[in-house]
Amino acid sequence: MLGRMTDARLPAVSADWSLERQHWVRGYFRVAGVDEAGRGAWAGPVTVAAVILPNTGAELPFADSKALGSARRTELAAEVRRVALAWAVEHAWPDEIEQLNILGATHAAAARALAALDPEPQALVTDYLRLRTPLPILAPPRADALSYSVAAASILAKTERDALMTRLDAEYPGYGFASHKGYGAPQHRAALAELGVSEVHRAGFRPVALALQRRILG
Repeated sequence: MLGRMTDARLPAVSADWSLERQHWVRGYFRVAGVDEAGRGAWAGPVTVAAVILPNTGAELPFADSKALGSARRTELAAEVRRVALAWAVEHAWPDEIEQLNILGATHAAAARALAALDPEPQALVTDYLRLRTPLPILAPPRADALSYSVAAASILAKTERDALMTRLDAEYPGYGFASHKGYGAPQHRAALAELGVSEVHRAGFRPVALALQRRILG
């Protein structure tokens, strides 16, 4: 599976407008930042957000969602929705992930999120997500830590998905979705062994596939 770059040895960075300005100087002022959450989870959707921020050049508080606590992410998600010219969040559920694979499903959800933006974007910045698009695109690694627009998208994707997984915890009790959000925590592995596989699990992940196999074999 494709992983995310989370190497603690990488130098600390802070978001600014540098990536967006590379589009602005070419006359593309409606720049959409795109990021996802949940690509490596064993259960639940992969969630993609797209955000167009006003190109004011002003300093903003947005940062990589992984570097923020839950309360701060919630505060900033409200701020993103308040200041954005347009924003959208889309989910790709396990059936779509199994049909298209995780990267294909992520691309499909990103395409839906971008299509939902009004006004339409003129250019894109993504966190190493090389979307097939006619729009000018920059897709460097760590863009969620470098770009205000991508950071804003990462905040929306993370908070929307976390809230959804908390709701799924009530629908599928015992798995601990509210705490680990569908990722491969020890509690999740133990729940799979005890309860089996739910409708929102992803069969393409080995621990889930093994649990399915155990159920088939009895």
